[in-house]
Amino acid sequence: MIADDHAVVREGLRMLLEAESDLQVLGEASSLDDTRVLLRELTPAVLVLDLHMGRDLSIGVLSELRQASPDTAVVILTMEDDPAFVAPAWAAGAAGYVLKEASRTDLLRAIRTVAAGGRYLDPAVGGWAVNSGEDSVLTERELEVLRYVALGHTNADIAKRMYISARTVETHRANLQRKLGVSGRPELVRYALQRGLIHR
Repeated sequence: MIADDHAVVREGLRMLLEAESDLQVLGEASSLDDTRVLLRELTPAVLVLDLHMGRDLSIGVLSELRQASPDTAVVILTMEDDPAFVAPAWAAGAAGYVLKEASRTDLLRAIRTVAAGGRYLDPAVGGWAVNSGEDSVLTERELEVLRYVALGHTNADIAKRMYISARTVETHRANLQRKLGVSGRPELVRYALQRGLIHR
């Protein structure tokens, strides 16, 4: 389901999403009130929600929207690239945060990631949100290390590729395991696959 107060944005999103064989747009809303009503009726898997609906900031009513359809994952779509908006979005129940300038691929990845129960943060905002009890965010460096680890590279290989010391790689790996609540390479690989960071 799409919720945005600009008709041209809704139309563009609908065309983009319905071009995908595994995605279907169930409905569109142009106001937060309409969004609440439609959510109850349609109970979509994912709601793509504009951060600013008219004069209203949608984060303020996000918990109400989540109550209207608890099984719906919410992706915030916005022009706001300030990371300060991310924590309130997470706290209110959003599962994804994507910039309107993002590529089609990134938006689709976000939708599929949250539909599968994960979290997605637009890399342009500053990292990758992790699916944990805390509002942790992986840094770009940690994300890069995670990809290399998941692809089977040793610490020494990663150090050479990233022009950093092996000790720094070890530190990044330790931080990754702490933030993700995992222990060891197999769980890091599983996490990376689940979040679409690498592909089988």
